Amino acid sequence: MRTSNPTLSERIFAKERVNTTSEVMTIQGTKLKTLTMLALVVLGAVYTWRLAFMESPLVNTLMIVGGIGGFITAIITTFSPRNAPITAPIYSVLQGLLLGGLSAFMAAQYGASIITQAVGLTFATFFFMLILYRSGTIKVTAKFRMAVFAATGAIALMYLISFILSLFGVPIGFIHDGGIFSIVISLVVIGVAALNLTLDFDFIERGVNQGAPKYMEWYGAFGLMVTLIWLYIEFLRLLAKVNRRN
Repeated sequence: MRTSNPTLSERIFAKERVNTTSEVMTIQGTKLKTLTMLALVVLGAVYTWRLAFMESPLVNTLMIVGGIGGFITAIITTFSPRNAPITAPIYSVLQGLLLGGLSAFMAAQYGASIITQAVGLTFATFFFMLILYRSGTIKVTAKFRMAVFAATGAIALMYLISFILSLFGVPIGFIHDGGIFSIVISLVVIGVAALNLTLDFDFIERGVNQGAPKYMEWYGAFGLMVTLIWLYIEFLRLLAKVNRRN
C-alpha cells in the first residue's frame, strides 16, 4: 500500500516502526508539527517578499538557495526520516524563501490579489479534501492509490520533459501559455494534487494506528507540506494563465 507522495510511503513506516519507543506518533502531534512548519514557510516567504519589493539584489540568490536547498533537504528527509525533526523545519524555511520571491514576482506582474486567491484556494482545497476523507466520501483503496500514483508520475514526467526541452530552446507552449488547453492541464494537475492530500491523510492515519515512533510526526507533517506547496504553486500558475487571458 502506498501514497503517490514520494515522501510518504508504507515502506517508510514499516522500516521506522522497528525503532518505536514508548512515545509514538499521534494525530494531534502531527497537526502541531504541520502548523509549525507552515509558520516557518510563512516566515521565510515574508522575508524574501519584503526584500523583493525593496528591490534587493539578494532576492534571486535566496530563491536559488531556497529552491536547491529545499530539494536537497527533502531528499535527505525522505531517506532519513529519523532526522525529520531537524530537516523538516529547515525544509520549511528554505521553501519559504523560494515561495516568497516567486509570490512577489507574481504579485508585481498580476497584482497582490493573485497571492490572496492562491492562498485561499490552497487552504480551501485542503479542508475540502479533509472533509471528504473524514466523511468517507472518498475511500482510499489500493486501486485508488495506484491511480493517483500513476497520474502523479505522469505529471512529473511531463514537467521533466518540458524542463529539458526548454534548456534547448524548445518550450512546450500548450503547458505554459494562457490557452484553454493549458488551463485545463492546470486544473487536472490541481485535481491530482488534491487527491494526493487524501492519500497523505490516510497514510498518516495508518502510521498512527501502526504505532510509528514520535519523530515520524515531523515526517508526516513534512509530507503534507510537500503537497500543500505543490498545490499553492499550481494555483499560482493557473491564476497567472487566467490573468493573461484578460
